[in-house]
Amino acid sequence: MRILILSDIHANLEALNAVLEAAPAHDQVWNLGDIVGYGANPNEVIDLSRSLGSISACGIRSVFVRGNHDKACSGVDGFESFNPIAAHAAAWTHSVLTPEHLEWLRQLPAGPITIENSQASCAHGSPLDEDQYLVDLNDAHLPLASAPARINFFGHTHVQGAFATNGEDWFHIVPEYGGDGPEEYELPLRENARYLINPGSVGQPRDRDWRAAFALYETEQIDANILAQRVTFYRVPYDIEQTQQKIRDANLPDRLATRLAEGR
Repeated sequence: MRILILSDIHANLEALNAVLEAAPAHDQVWNLGDIVGYGANPNEVIDLSRSLGSISACGIRSVFVRGNHDKACSGVDGFESFNPIAAHAAAWTHSVLTPEHLEWLRQLPAGPITIENSQASCAHGSPLDEDQYLVDLNDAHLPLASAPARINFFGHTHVQGAFATNGEDWFHIVPEYGGDGPEEYELPLRENARYLINPGSVGQPRDRDWRAAFALYETEQIDANILAQRVTFYRVPYDIEQTQQKIRDANLPDRLATRLAEGR
């Protein structure tokens, strides 16, 4: 099974298109939330996100969990806790979303979702709290120890990487890259370890790398007792100038455009 893991697209259509063009063949798509917010193409990104995936052997096409911006932009939550720029973008997004897309966002489930017939779960912030930020090993300790699944995918921080433990040692795994073009980083998953894995942000990375981020999760049954699993992290360039211009044409705060080039 090959699963495309997407998170934090944030209405960035150019980044999403670049990711889909670069993504390897896959059976399912798991979307970890914040499909909208910040960017200028919320309706187009929702349409494209909803269309992804094909019916796999286990009958699953796509898995979605909601993000905090999905909740705010659709009216499920307020945005009083947002900073002024994020609040401005959420209000604008709410005003331009179609009624169908507003209702679709409102119906997105809260994470975590434990995927049937797998060892994995999907959440936006954390397996313990959909709005929690997992930034360092201190944040990751309790979720790793008590998450419902052994392999847990999350987003929210816009930072690609993983946390892991074998019960004694704890690890923070950061993909290593060396250029500005398409790159990938492979992480084999050990049977005796538990993981929190962040594919990074498609539409607004914040790890000082402007390229769109995503991941591919692969499982292969070697025999009756061995399931080989790995995650490959990816970074791909996209037409950032076009995305920035769309943000400015929509009269959204200019900081939402400039920060894309900074990757933070």
